[in-house]
Amino acid sequence: QVQLVESGGGLVQPGESLRLACAASGSILKITVMGWYRQAPGKPRDLVATITSGGNTNYADSVKGRFTISRDNAKNTVYLQMNSLTPEDTAVYYCNVNGEITIDGRDRQFISWGQGTQVTVAS
Repeated sequence: QVQLVESGGGLVQPGESLRLACAASGSILKITVMGWYRQAPGKPRDLVATITSGGNTNYADSVKGRFTISRDNAKNTVYLQMNSLTPEDTAVYYCNVNGEITIDGRDRQFISWGQGTQVTVAS
């Protein structure tokens, strides 16, 4: 089993910054892609950013230049630095982790989601 614990959400004013973190734990052999998604009320869950084990990143057009995704492989943790926040960034943010774990002595791939953390941008 893989557990993900998210932190860092909150209420901020437009133009301010927040940093989200998501730590993975469990019988993890390796983690490949880590990412952040978000879901606003009444809308589907959308990709925000992803990062591979080699550090290659991908961003949604709406956050390019404002958000930065990073990871600490030693800590199995992914971060999302969010700058210049706008009300349109208001959503529940979910981390997503892909990799391999050992279950009953066998290696299996996994995809796990965090519980979600609320980010609200309002004046």
